[in-house]
Amino acid sequence: MKSRYLPAESTALPYPKSWGEHSLEETSWPEDDEVFVTERLSPTAMATFRPGNVEELYELLEKLGSGHFGVVKRCRKRSSGTFYAAKFVKMRKCKGSRLGLDREQVEREVSILQQLEHPNILRLHDLFASKAEMVLILELICGGELFDFIAEKETLTEAEAIEFLQQILQGVAYMHGRHVAHFDLKPENIMLLEKDVPNPKIKIIDFGLAQKLEDGVTFKSLCGTPQYIAPEVINYEPLSSATDMWSIGVITYILLSGMSPFQGETDAETLSNIVAGNYEFEEKFFSETTDMAKDFIRQLLVKEPGSRMSAAESLVHPWIKPLSRKQATNRSRSSINMKNFRKFNARRKWKLSYNMVSACNRLCRLKLLCGQRTEDETLRGCESDQEDEATHPVTLLRRRRSSCS
Repeated sequence: MKSRYLPAESTALPYPKSWGEHSLEETSWPEDDEVFVTERLSPTAMATFRPGNVEELYELLEKLGSGHFGVVKRCRKRSSGTFYAAKFVKMRKCKGSRLGLDREQVEREVSILQQLEHPNILRLHDLFASKAEMVLILELICGGELFDFIAEKETLTEAEAIEFLQQILQGVAYMHGRHVAHFDLKPENIMLLEKDVPNPKIKIIDFGLAQKLEDGVTFKSLCGTPQYIAPEVINYEPLSSATDMWSIGVITYILLSGMSPFQGETDAETLSNIVAGNYEFEEKFFSETTDMAKDFIRQLLVKEPGSRMSAAESLVHPWIKPLSRKQATNRSRSSINMKNFRKFNARRKWKLSYNMVSACNRLCRLKLLCGQRTEDETLRGCESDQEDEATHPVTLLRRRRSSCS
C-alpha cells in the first residue's frame, strides 16, 4: 500500500471582498507546518507548455488582491473582450526557500482544475509560466462570499438555504465522481458568481489542497482550518471524499444556527472537540430548525468516515429533496437564526483580517532575517524576493494548452 502526503501549503491567494479574504493561516493550523510534511507530492500530470505571451492575449487591468504568493488582477481577453481573473503565483527558487510555491504544487492544482468543468466549480481558462511565476487565467467571480451575501438578508428560510446547499452538493458530487477531493471546504471558499441576480450561482474555489484520489494509494494530510477539518485529519488517518462531507456538515450547522459545532476557546480545544465528536443542537440556536435539517447534519458529522452520507446520498436526503408536500412546507416555514448568523460572520471576518495582518508581520520579519544573512550566498539566492526584470520580464511567459480557453 502506497502512502502520499500533502505539502503544507496552498496556492490560494487572499482575495479582496469580491473574491473572499483568504487567510494565509487558515490552511496550516500547526505552528510549524513543515514539521508534519513527510514526503512532498509529485503531480499526477505534469504541465506542458507552448510559446505565447500573456499580454498579447490578455489586457491586464486593476489589482483585485495580493498575498504572500502573488497577486490577482482583473484582465480582459483581447480576442473576445471577456473578463477573467489573472492569478500570478510566485515560484519558489529552491527547496530551502520559504518564499513562493513549488512549481509542482501549482501544476497539481492546475491539473485538477483542468479535469473539472461544472457550473458550480471555478473554471480555469488558460495558463502561462515563466521561471519566476505562473499565471492562472480563471473565471472572474464577482458576487463575493456566500456567507457575506446571506448575512445581508433580513430573513432566510430553510428552503432558501437549501437552494445554496444543493448547488454546493452538486459541485462536490461532481468532483467526487471524478475522484477529486477538495480538502478545504469552508465559507471562504464558497463564492457567488454574481449576487445581484434572481438566482445566484455558487462557485467552489481554491483547489490548492485538492487531491486526485487513486485506488490503492493512502493519502494523509495535517492541513486545513480547525473548525472545518474532520477527525481523521487530526488523527493523521487516511483521507477520502468523506472528509469533504464532514466539512459540509459543519458549514450546514453554522448556516442554520450561526454557531460552530466544535468551536473552542483555542484551536487545541476545537480539535479536541472534533476528535471527541462533541456537539449538540442547543434549543436557543435551533428553535426554528426542522428535525429533518438536524438529521441531515447528524448523518454528516459522523466520526467514522465510511458511515457518513456521500454527496450523492446527501442530494436525495429528504431535507434536500422532500418526499412529501408536508416536508416541503415545513422547510419553507422554518427559518435560520439570522441574528446569530450575522454575529458569527462578523467574528469570522474579523479573525481573517487579524490572521492576515499577523501573516504579513511574520513575512516582514522573515525578509529582515534574510537580509541579515547576506554572507550565505545560497540562502540569499533562495530567499530573495527580488526579480531581475532584465532576465525574467513578466511579459515573457509561455502559454499552456487549455481546452477551456
